[in-house]
Amino acid sequence: MNQVKIQIPSIIENIRIVESFIDNSREKFQIEDDIYGNIMVAVTESVNNAIRHGNKFDKDKNVYLSLFVEPKQLKFEIEDEGSGFDPNALSDPTAPENLENPGGRGIFLMRNLCDDVSFSNDGRTVSLTFNIENA
Repeated sequence: MNQVKIQIPSIIENIRIVESFIDNSREKFQIEDDIYGNIMVAVTESVNNAIRHGNKFDKDKNVYLSLFVEPKQLKFEIEDEGSGFDPNALSDPTAPENLENPGGRGIFLMRNLCDDVSFSNDGRTVSLTFNIENA
């Protein structure tokens, strides 16, 4: 298994670093075009949530991004240094009363773009799994 990790301060502009990390990983591990877009959206959304909601834009707190490459799957882990949250307590963004809300769709989006999404460490760590044919 190959593994790559980065650590970034909780500054929203650092999303560019995450995009470069994904682009470099795409080249290094020959990630297929058909899942590249899903990875880019899901991982950047997760890092954005970690910066915004987890670490509350505190530049002294970091976000940790790891990629684990296995023969049939890619797994990204995103961890923040915040107080955590209960992912099961989120409101449904597709419910009629929430359709007009500008936010609240990030985790819903991740769950629809990834083959598996799981939370651990009191919600401070999210794992995004993508099934692949060849790595």
